Amino acid sequence: MITSKSYPEVSVKDYLEGELVSLIKHEYRNGQIYAMAGASNPHVLICLNLATLLRNHLRASGCLVFMADTKVRLETINTFYYPDIAVSCDERDTTSVADFICYPSLIVEVLSPTTEAFDRGDKFADYRSLSTIQEYVLIGQQRMNVDCYRRDVEGRWVFSSYGEGESLELASINFQCLISALYEDVPGFS
Repeated sequence: MITSKSYPEVSVKDYLEGELVSLIKHEYRNGQIYAMAGASNPHVLICLNLATLLRNHLRASGCLVFMADTKVRLETINTFYYPDIAVSCDERDTTSVADFICYPSLIVEVLSPTTEAFDRGDKFADYRSLSTIQEYVLIGQQRMNVDCYRRDVEGRWVFSSYGEGESLELASINFQCLISALYEDVPGFS
């Protein structure tokens, strides 16, 4: 995330209106906007592979898979993020015409060297403010690795890590796939 301190605080209304006409995407944290960098081809391919698998799995289930251009609103902390993938099974999202969702059960971020620390730290802390989120998944693009944080019945976050030769399990949507399927056709992994 990159911000310029020369800009004054921006209202949510102005941020949302600006995103409609902006040539680049921005995330919003409590009045500050942050320009987003473009994604690498491996990043895009990993997202596409998982989103395709999820879409096929969730077809006609009442759940929707959202990719890169859909924001997640974290209303309680005045924040909007663009996760790589989000799944919502909440009717308030699946029937809404807004260009953001508020009630995801699953959020996925593909890690890049410039965003990994933020995705693992502050962004994950922010996402935990959502009462509906059940799983937060971080996918490596430098090595075949997936880290999953899952909320247990007591509300605690339990960590699982998956590597080459293993299957990823996403309990929130009753989904499983081989880790290798996420890296299909990605240079350096095929």
